This record gives sequence, C-alpha cells and structure tokens, in this order.
Amino acid sequence: MAVTVYIPTPFRRATRDRDRVEVEASSVGGLLDELEQAYAGLKGLVRNERGEVHHHVNIYVNNEAIEALGGLGAPLRDGDEVAIIPALAGGR
Repeated sequence: MAVTVYIPTPFRRATRDRDRVEVEASSVGGLLDELEQAYAGLKGLVRNERGEVHHHVNIYVNNEAIEALGGLGAPLRDGDEVAIIPALAGGR
C-alpha cells in the first residue's frame, strides 16, 4: 500500500531535497523503518536510539496526530498522507 510522506525542509537534505516520497508500509512505525532504510540520513532525525519519536517531532496521518491513532502502531491505508513536522523554536 502506497503512502505519501511529506518531508519537512530541515530533513530534505537526507532525501536528496525531495519534499514528498512514496513508501509502502502498513503502520507508522513500519513507515519510519522504511524511510530510514531508504534514506539513511533520516536515522536519528525523527526517532531516538530506542525507536521513539523525538519530543520535538510531530507526525500526522491525514492531518491527525498519531497519538490519537495509536502512536507508532497507527495503521496506514493505501493513499494515506503522512506529514513529519519538527517543532520550531523561536525567541526574542
């Protein structure tokens, strides 16, 4: 099942400047595994060494946060759109 993944600007150096990639996966965790396998530069940017999503990264499936869908086990269906969004920090 093909899922479209939006890659945020800070992570695009790892995907050869692609802003969207297609991945075959049945869950969000599987999607991240596939992304890290295809684009080694993403390893460590989205998840920590224990495989948990970093606190400063949010992941959405069809505009809904994965926390509401079952976390990394959230199921994916053909045609779903996943967005990986790092939190932005600002200051004065």
